[in-house]
Amino acid sequence: MRRFAHARTAPRQHVHRGTVSASAFWFDPELLGEQEARRRVMALWAPGTSVLFVAGGYLLRSARVQRVSTASSPGLPLTLEGGVLTSAPLTASEWERLGATKDSLVLVRAGQAQVHSLSGARVVDLSSWFDVSAWTVLRTDSLGARPPPVASAVEPVAPVTRAFFGGSIPEPSQEARVVLARMQGRAPSSEVVVARRPGLFARLRAAWKGRSAEAMASRSDAGAARPGLLSRLRALWASTSSVESGATSGRAGPGVASGWLGRLAAWLRNASSSAGALPSGEGKGISTSGARREALTPRTPSLLGRLWAALRARSATRESGSGAGARSTSPQPSGPPPGPGPLSRLSQWLVRNTPLGDLLGRRKAEYLRRLFEMFEGGDLHEALRHAIPLGGSVNANTREALGLPGPREELKLQLGPRGPATTFAGGDALFEALRQRYRAALQRFEREGRIDEAAFVLSELLGAHEEAVAFLERHGRFKLAAELAEGRGLPPGLVVRQWFLAKDSQRAIDIARRSGCFADAVLRLERTHPTEAHALRLSWGQSRADAGNWAQAVHAIWPVQEARPQAREWLERGVEVGGVSGARLLALWVGSIEGGLEAAHPRVLALLDDDSSQGPAERLAFAQALKSEPVSAARAAVLVPTVRALLRDRALGRAHFLFEFVSQLLQGLPDGSLRADLPSLVPPVPSSWVHDTRRPVVLATASLADAGAFAIHDAVVLPGDRWLLALGEAGVVLQSAEGRRLAHFDVPAFSLVASLHGDRVLAIAPRGEVHHVSRVDVVRRQATAWCDVAMNAWAPTYDGEVWFVASRSTVMMLDAQAAEPRALWRVSEVSGSVVALAANETHACFVTTDAERWVYELRDGPTLRVRDSLGVRREGISIRLLSCAFTADGEVRASVHFSDREYNRITGADWLWVKPLAPRLATPMSVGEASLERVKGFLSESWRAELAFVDEDWHVSLFDARGFLRARLTFTTEGDEQLPRVRLTSTALLMFDTRGRLLCLDLEHGTVRNGGIA
Repeated sequence: MRRFAHARTAPRQHVHRGTVSASAFWFDPELLGEQEARRRVMALWAPGTSVLFVAGGYLLRSARVQRVSTASSPGLPLTLEGGVLTSAPLTASEWERLGATKDSLVLVRAGQAQVHSLSGARVVDLSSWFDVSAWTVLRTDSLGARPPPVASAVEPVAPVTRAFFGGSIPEPSQEARVVLARMQGRAPSSEVVVARRPGLFARLRAAWKGRSAEAMASRSDAGAARPGLLSRLRALWASTSSVESGATSGRAGPGVASGWLGRLAAWLRNASSSAGALPSGEGKGISTSGARREALTPRTPSLLGRLWAALRARSATRESGSGAGARSTSPQPSGPPPGPGPLSRLSQWLVRNTPLGDLLGRRKAEYLRRLFEMFEGGDLHEALRHAIPLGGSVNANTREALGLPGPREELKLQLGPRGPATTFAGGDALFEALRQRYRAALQRFEREGRIDEAAFVLSELLGAHEEAVAFLERHGRFKLAAELAEGRGLPPGLVVRQWFLAKDSQRAIDIARRSGCFADAVLRLERTHPTEAHALRLSWGQSRADAGNWAQAVHAIWPVQEARPQAREWLERGVEVGGVSGARLLALWVGSIEGGLEAAHPRVLALLDDDSSQGPAERLAFAQALKSEPVSAARAAVLVPTVRALLRDRALGRAHFLFEFVSQLLQGLPDGSLRADLPSLVPPVPSSWVHDTRRPVVLATASLADAGAFAIHDAVVLPGDRWLLALGEAGVVLQSAEGRRLAHFDVPAFSLVASLHGDRVLAIAPRGEVHHVSRVDVVRRQATAWCDVAMNAWAPTYDGEVWFVASRSTVMMLDAQAAEPRALWRVSEVSGSVVALAANETHACFVTTDAERWVYELRDGPTLRVRDSLGVRREGISIRLLSCAFTADGEVRASVHFSDREYNRITGADWLWVKPLAPRLATPMSVGEASLERVKGFLSESWRAELAFVDEDWHVSLFDARGFLRARLTFTTEGDEQLPRVRLTSTALLMFDTRGRLLCLDLEHGTVRNGGIA
């Protein structure tokens, strides 16, 4: 504990007097006694309270300010002055002499004021005050049935196994398994048993005897007698002679020279000419296929090869072990590949600057020559087992393989992730020659009807995955094509198309809903399978309609003439919802539905005469949609009143459009009198409140007299100037902006999750370890129970189709349309527990208790784009998250404590700000002089708000993206008050509390409504 020795003064007043707003209390064990001090601390403790050991006593910091009398205070009351806790009122000169900094404590003891820093104070673990050694823990069970675990709707496809290709493919040899494992940088399987390589002395003895250790072993197995000394000398003389004669012929005889001198002479003679050379094709037909197979049998690796394989295997084991804790049913992005390591750079230097490169080049040239002989000799089976893949991309991180590729374990399509990138080396001419051989083999397989082998060539050897999918589809292998497309991570639209053709429509629809790729899949199907495309359109429209997105549902099935009656039903439902989307559907109803004008005429008149704040925007959207409708009598009948309403809105400054828009809207009108009588439009009026920072700050206050009869636990704004209020066990109430009750839904609701389309809401109520979720259909005025889910955090909005929730360290995308909760996607075992989530149509974000930020892009399925820490990680220092506000695209504002894990003390506190992933205007926030615990932040893409307790009132300050203060909402208090709740969206700021008070600020026009429920 560090004290400021210079910070001492004798203040005039030693304690607070009367009634004060206490932010903390200090308890002196010397005065009260240890047991009494602890008892008082425990009596005041509540969730969110922190206890520090400061100045020989216990400092209890509450999550809220309390009005207390100093005469009856349980401890020494401390007030908050400029971020500093103080036990006495100090004058300005006394504050100046003390020089107390933020996040410190001023205690007046024995007439002297002393400053104590809170950043290094020890955190008191209250659990250590309880002796529970004599307690017996009894296991308890819930009286009701526990909800089943959330099932996965889309299980990952199983990879294509070796048995899929039938018994024509032989099992790989054990040597091939070992070579393949070493080429992939992993240790061979323990099930593979390979004879150990003979040691150095064994090889020397074999060279002296004139034969290899393997030949010696085979002769010993055959019972051959060991030759004598004279025989070995004669063999040595004969071998020496053959070397001398073979120096010109280029052939080395048997014996010592063939094993040592012959190889050395051949290397010295051909090192410069054979390294990396393309096979010339000499010797075609000389070698049989059996001889080729024998020549390509993997040799025993050298000492350098064994050392390299062991180091690579150990490195791969560490990498696989380090990531074993984060499992997920969806593939996670691995990020950019790491650069070459020291051993990789060393190996490349050896290849380029030592004879090892020449030797390696000769071995590879020999391998390639025999590989080409296999292709040209027609032995395609063995050739494909030894073929070199060409699909991998070569970059700065790609290393040259130091060995020869062994025969494949199985001739199958690999659907999972691959190992580290390697290249066989060689130029473009080599790869082009191989590509020609592979294409020739592909044509032969196709002629012979061997579809699986042909697909193997396309996907595994040529790397043409989309071509392989198209090839399988052309030959009617739809299921294999779908598995290959999904396993290779091809575009989701292509995956949906293949599963739909494979008659697995449910999986196709689940993937399309998870990835949002219905439009892409429909376009891909319409080119070749119009009937299936129409069926997919119907499924697309039904999915959008079930989600409440009536506009997309209508446009999805509109090209299908047989589905027009269904489209008209959905169109009418969308018009009932209202809003800008409903206005566009109304224009479609009038202009494209037969007899639509007669049925929709009352709705058109009501829209044109609407005086609400949303009326001008809806009328402009109606006119824009009407402009794109074909010329007809029904369209002409509503053009004149529509134009008049638009001109009225523009004159009042409530709508903004150019003169050319009105001229285009009136084109095709039979009567040209309106065009002739159009007034000259004045210049554009000043911008609206949302863009005009020169307008005064909006101020609004709700006093205790504005309290309602019911506690408001949550509130959302719906289209048509309506509010939906959660009243706890009293249910959900739909009311107009004027306070008129429109409907009541008898479902428990403490939290609301509003659909982005405004026609439905999820009502959530805690039920012990789980949460009960109900569905509220605002248009049909119906509410039904849905499910019980074990979750601790959830996104406050959803698109009507999928909903992001978190259960401790697991984040799931729930199917909001299913009868029972099921996960379309999930990621498990994230670091720490999930604090909160946010999601919109393009991104999803969540923050964990370990102060980590995860941001996913939802296009083409959830794809992790960012995973980082909110603060700089330091050894021995942990980050504790106090409060956090963030948006779906990853902008985060959080208050954190940095704690020393070794000494269990707080070392500092700070505000952290992280910029969003999307390119938009976003600036850091400042909190002024307020304490970390007294400010809570809220964020949207264009706005930010701060809730603080100032001058015994709750204030919500609204700032735009540039940091300008635009509005301040205030709740007056009386004594001990509960924390009010705030909901900030792109269109409204809501402030409400359990007293039934409600303030709603329209962020488009800057108007405030004071509401509640009677």
